[in-house]
Amino acid sequence: MQTTTITLPSTRFAFRGWNALALAALVIAVLAAAPIASVWANLFAVGTGDTWAHLAATVLPEYVANTLWLCLGVGCGVIVVGVSTAWLVTMHEFPGRRLFEWALVLPLAVPAYVMAYTYTDLLQFVGPLQSGLRESFGWQKGDYWFPDVRTLGGAVVMFTFVLYPYVYLLARTAFMERASGMLEVGRSLGLGAWGSFFRISLPLARPAIAAGTALALMETLADYGTVAYFAVQTFTTGIYRAWFSLGDRAAAAQLSVALLGFVVLVLLLERMSRGRARFHNTTGRNRPHPGRRLSGARAAGALLACALPLLLGFLLPGGLLLKMALSEGDAQFGMRFAQLAGNSFTLAALTALLAVGFALLLAYAARMSRARWPQLLNRFVGLGYAVPGSVIAVGVLIPVTRLDNRLAEWIASWSGANPGLLLTGGVAALVYAYLVRFLAIALQTVEASLGKITPSMDDAARSLGLGQGATLRRVHLPLLRGSLLTAGLLVFVDVMKELPATLVMRPFNYDTLATQAYTLASDERLAEASTAALAIVAVGILPLIAVSRQIAKGKSAQGC
Repeated sequence: MQTTTITLPSTRFAFRGWNALALAALVIAVLAAAPIASVWANLFAVGTGDTWAHLAATVLPEYVANTLWLCLGVGCGVIVVGVSTAWLVTMHEFPGRRLFEWALVLPLAVPAYVMAYTYTDLLQFVGPLQSGLRESFGWQKGDYWFPDVRTLGGAVVMFTFVLYPYVYLLARTAFMERASGMLEVGRSLGLGAWGSFFRISLPLARPAIAAGTALALMETLADYGTVAYFAVQTFTTGIYRAWFSLGDRAAAAQLSVALLGFVVLVLLLERMSRGRARFHNTTGRNRPHPGRRLSGARAAGALLACALPLLLGFLLPGGLLLKMALSEGDAQFGMRFAQLAGNSFTLAALTALLAVGFALLLAYAARMSRARWPQLLNRFVGLGYAVPGSVIAVGVLIPVTRLDNRLAEWIASWSGANPGLLLTGGVAALVYAYLVRFLAIALQTVEASLGKITPSMDDAARSLGLGQGATLRRVHLPLLRGSLLTAGLLVFVDVMKELPATLVMRPFNYDTLATQAYTLASDERLAEASTAALAIVAVGILPLIAVSRQIAKGKSAQGC
């Protein structure tokens, strides 16, 4: 009788809690899907024939070609740089290896458009490099050839040195997780270092390499600042032009669908690259592989191969930004800069708090449910990160604008005064777009940490009479505190760097550090843009320190 009295109330409470959690998860999923559905709904919109025909006859072939070449070049570049550096620091011993283990992720702190601004200032005709060459050799204009960085090839190089850490991180983890027995067997069969790499380690790491490359390509497709500044016409620049220059939201939505097609193609290629292959460790405990000690020319080559991406992707642009900020910097530095930083921090903090809260709700609902559809909802919500910011901005603006017009008509009919647009020009719509874009980051982080908490803790809490809310508050939250902070920090930094959605959706006369850097750089005021750009880079270093600490912990744990 006593057991029945304790069990039945707990079951009823869990059932009610589950219904509330499921309903909340469903609402969040619908809100996350609405912008994408809005974009697809305008694919066959009427009245855009002239605009679409004009685009198809003039710039659409260039959009397709540039986007394809950009993806091909960046994909090859990040694979070469990311895999080679991961293989060197994981499987070899050479001077500086421990430094490169964590420092090679630092280029992720530099947004690609910031990298483009710094290298343009360095390599342009009036920049310090060409000016120094002319002074040293007495050259005049036309006496020498120098590559133009503001080209498609230049954009490929910028993206490669900013995005290779995606491949580096995943490939290095895959190399570390391979059992040392596999390599020992390979050596016993006469395989050397290169043979072991190409015939054992590289095939085993292929899924991780493909996943990292897919992440880099999705970031490439989502970029606007770099390609716009380099005058490389892609779908992202076309969406911005169709919306603002042509004033055709349906044409912008149709270009967005075409860009989504490229994103889907990247994801399908990543999935197909795995095929039906499966890789399992059957050699028992995974001992850390003793690194092969390099010396002489080989050690110098490994040092150079790791130092070059770090130099070109972080140290050089960071040093140039610091030099420009200290020597010239933003002429409006002071109250104006404080206002820009305040806008950026407000948007980023608000989005981070909401993203962590929603992610915790979604992950906990999936944990408490025995059905599969809450997990499927989470996977659906996670697709938002694969959608470029410009596409999400178009998808948010179209339904929000319609809702604004309906509200204005209703208020005008009731009060006789037209209130204008209430939602479209506000911060709420911009934060909504950020959440659709970056909720997946927080959700993946929270899910990974929540999955490490044994279900027996939930059973123990239930046996003590705790409901779902009390279990979450008193058991899970203390264990998840570090992961929630990491998730919030990652979302915070991504919002600080986000440019396309902010440009399209920001309220009138509401600028951020990202839009300020882009505006000044577009006006060729690169030195003034350095102040805002440097602030974005400085904030971006914070989560990378956390990632580096996790790398070090993983290495230490593996060696235990």
